[in-house]
Amino acid sequence: MQMTRPTMTQSFDPSEEDGRLFRNALGQFATGVTIVTCDAGDGPLGITANSFSSLSDLVLWSPAKLSSRYPFFAAASHFAIHVLAHDQADLCTGFARNGDAFAQADWVRNADNVPLINGCLARFECKTEACHDGGDHTIMVGRVQRVSMGTGAPLMFHAGRYGQFSAD
Repeated sequence: MQMTRPTMTQSFDPSEEDGRLFRNALGQFATGVTIVTCDAGDGPLGITANSFSSLSDLVLWSPAKLSSRYPFFAAASHFAIHVLAHDQADLCTGFARNGDAFAQADWVRNADNVPLINGCLARFECKTEACHDGGDHTIMVGRVQRVSMGTGAPLMFHAGRYGQFSAD
C-alpha cells in the first residue's frame, strides 16, 4: 500500500502573516504533554508545557515570559517535568488554566521541596543548570538528578487537540 503525502497548500513569511496562521503551522508537529512543577515559596506551582526536549542527561523546556507563573520558574533552583499518560488530559487542562491544580493530582514533595505528581509515564527531577533568552520565552535547562518511570500510552497534542498515539 502506497501512502499519499500531504500537498503543501500554503507558503508564507511568518513575519508578514497573521500570528495565528504561524501557530497553526507549528501545531502540525505532534508533541507529548508535560506538567512542570516547582516550589513557589508559598506553595507548589505547576504549568502545562509541550516545549520539552532532552539532550544527554540534560532536559529543557521553555516557559513564556508573559506568563504570571514565569517569575517563579525562572527563580527556581529545582523543578520536575512530568510526562503525562493518555488518560491525564483533565490534569493537563487543569494546570494549563491554573498553577494550583494540585487538588486534581496525587502528589508529594521531594527533598528539594519540589512537588512530584504520581501516576505519570515519566518524571524527571532536575536542578536548574542554565537559562537562555529565547525571545518571548526562556529556554530553561535542567540537569536530571532522578528519573521515575511508569508504563502506558502517552498523551499527545496535535493541531490544538489532545489525543493518544496509535502505532500503524
